[in-house]
Amino acid sequence: MNEKIKTENTLVFSYLTLRKTIGILGTAFPFLLYFGALIIFGTGIQDSISSYYYTNMGDVFVGILCVIGFFLFSYKGYERKDDFAGDLACIFAVGIALFPTMHDGVTTDTERVVAIVHFAFATLFFTTLIYFSLYLFTKSDPNEAPTPEKLRRNKVYKICGYAMIVSIALIIVYFILPDSIKLPLKSRNPVFWLESIAVIAFGISWLTKGEAISILEDKV
Repeated sequence: MNEKIKTENTLVFSYLTLRKTIGILGTAFPFLLYFGALIIFGTGIQDSISSYYYTNMGDVFVGILCVIGFFLFSYKGYERKDDFAGDLACIFAVGIALFPTMHDGVTTDTERVVAIVHFAFATLFFTTLIYFSLYLFTKSDPNEAPTPEKLRRNKVYKICGYAMIVSIALIIVYFILPDSIKLPLKSRNPVFWLESIAVIAFGISWLTKGEAISILEDKV
């Protein structure tokens, strides 16, 4: 019996560590790219997070996305659909890394197609993360009343989920704006900041799920 309890505790710890790791990577992602490029290479802020692919931080960009993808693939939820969502998120994260966004300057038709694939993977990736935050993470045991802490955690998950939705929606709006409005905004790097908000929201959601925020955890 003690051995069984020990094994279960080890599995719980492993799942929590996995969730925390995903959360830390997500939250730190835009900061690592921005400050790494600025401090180490003297490279200024890019138009988007994906644009760091073409800087000296390109390997870091690809590496972190692949690591996040690997951890999402390793994630095992309570139900098969949880696992399936993690597997899909893995594919989409790796797809973002392997199919770069369009860079400034003259581009070929092939590069445009690759950029479209990149955008599709990015959209699907965030759609899956929103699904985690708004649906999977907010589920409760139907046989038990949710604790006050669980209700607070659900609020955090929903805030993170809606923050991702609003950020992605604003990015889409930005891209369809007429040039007369878009060009003056370009210098302020709106896509980078909106993507950063979405990625940080994703990270906070997983940190909360990984019990990294003590004030949101159930009192024993």
